[in-house]
Amino acid sequence: MVQSILIKDLKKILENINIIDIRSAVSYNNNHIPGAHNVPYEKLLSDPNKYLDRYKSYYIYCQKGKSSQNVCQILNRLGYRVINIAGGYESWILEN
Repeated sequence: MVQSILIKDLKKILENINIIDIRSAVSYNNNHIPGAHNVPYEKLLSDPNKYLDRYKSYYIYCQKGKSSQNVCQILNRLGYRVINIAGGYESWILEN
């Protein structure tokens, strides 16, 4: 089961977490959640060891939260600690 976090809860811990934006570089460069690092989902899934440390937790988002949920399911099965940001970047925009 994929663990998720709501935007209102994310805001409380934003400065102390690892956030990964799995959208395209164009979308990321257009705007993103502060502190997020861009790793498009294709790159992340093709070589997760290159981008993730199994001993750290990561918060992952996409545009609407569906792709990031799928990516989190795969990464969870591979033993990574990942949390889906529910609603994705669109929820971030709505809450800000």
